[in-house]
Amino acid sequence: MSQQRVVITGMGGICALGGNSDDIWASMKEGRDGCRPLEMDTRDLKIGVGCGLVGYPEDDGIDKRQSLTMSGISRISVIAARQAMAQAGLAPGEFNPQRCGAVVGVGIFGTDAVDQSYVDIFVEKKKRAHIFTVPRVMPSGPSGHVSIAMGLQGPVFGVTSACASGNHAFISAIDQIRLGRADVMLAGGAELALVYGPLKAWESLRVLARSVCRPFSADRDGLVLGDGAAIAVLESYEHAKARGANILAEIIGSGMSGDASDIVNPTVEGPAAAMRNCLSDAGISADQVDYINAHGTATQTNDQTETKVIREVFGAAADTVSVSSTKSMHGHCLGASSAIELIACVNAVRENVIPPTINYTTPDPQCDLDVTPNVAREKTVDIAISNAFAFGGTNAVIAVRKV
Repeated sequence: MSQQRVVITGMGGICALGGNSDDIWASMKEGRDGCRPLEMDTRDLKIGVGCGLVGYPEDDGIDKRQSLTMSGISRISVIAARQAMAQAGLAPGEFNPQRCGAVVGVGIFGTDAVDQSYVDIFVEKKKRAHIFTVPRVMPSGPSGHVSIAMGLQGPVFGVTSACASGNHAFISAIDQIRLGRADVMLAGGAELALVYGPLKAWESLRVLARSVCRPFSADRDGLVLGDGAAIAVLESYEHAKARGANILAEIIGSGMSGDASDIVNPTVEGPAAAMRNCLSDAGISADQVDYINAHGTATQTNDQTETKVIREVFGAAADTVSVSSTKSMHGHCLGASSAIELIACVNAVRENVIPPTINYTTPDPQCDLDVTPNVAREKTVDIAISNAFAFGGTNAVIAVRKV
């Protein structure tokens, strides 16, 4: 039995590059840097930069009663979901809610709610935390709130796999459609990383950059954290065609793997297996891929390891495939990163443009790929793949094709 074809009919997002997917893509093409001084009480933080949200709407349209139970990641998930549904042309009453669901990935949880509860109890000496701290904190909050706001009664759940959460959400949503459990799935990721507690934790890992994010550049000194969310509307091809939807791209394959090695240090074998599994699922060869949106965190180990992975899987084609890390612009948004990066992949195949890796100054002999330094490039892009390789050795890769 042939698999259901899965297509993308709408996208929404908010991050340091803009308040919707069109603005985010325009910023990527321009090579805009979303890194800026932190607009928060940094207290004794050693890091003073991050990729904070821009374009947050004055009126987010969220019901006031629902708003009381929401953390920031749920808010930005609903904002992105509403945009995606609007672009897909799916309005309430125009779809079967029992055949539509939501999967949203997060790397952590409702960090702003956790931090506030600590301030309430330990700083302000209150006797209790906010009554809705638990629903605000839970990692499945964004998917639940998206389903409530959009009226989705099909499969609804959260996923969490550190920095691969967005791609794992897409793959989980694809599975629901392929298995016949849903016709439409909203999927993506969300994260608020620029919160005091998480920043202190990441600071202790000693992987944060002092100024800007420089993936694959020899002078890179670490990642820059960012806030953001991105949601896509995935549909079976038959459902999308039947309602006359504008199809943006087709998801033709996905691949997953586990390193089973180390909780923070990546292997070559694990990510390579995920990439090979994706190519196999898509039924394509490496030389058919025109663009790779790299995981590209700008740490010394990650960038060199990912280069080895691409060379291992692509062989001679590694010399001609275009690669870039858009994290150089929107920062590392943890669970939201690969969801935001799908915006890059979908628009790359739609407009035949490779977004750049900005802040690139000095070639690294250990990162000898065409990383599209500093300036976007026009190139025919029929197929793009997106890498997400996370702490825990959890790897998820997806492939999209022009339609």
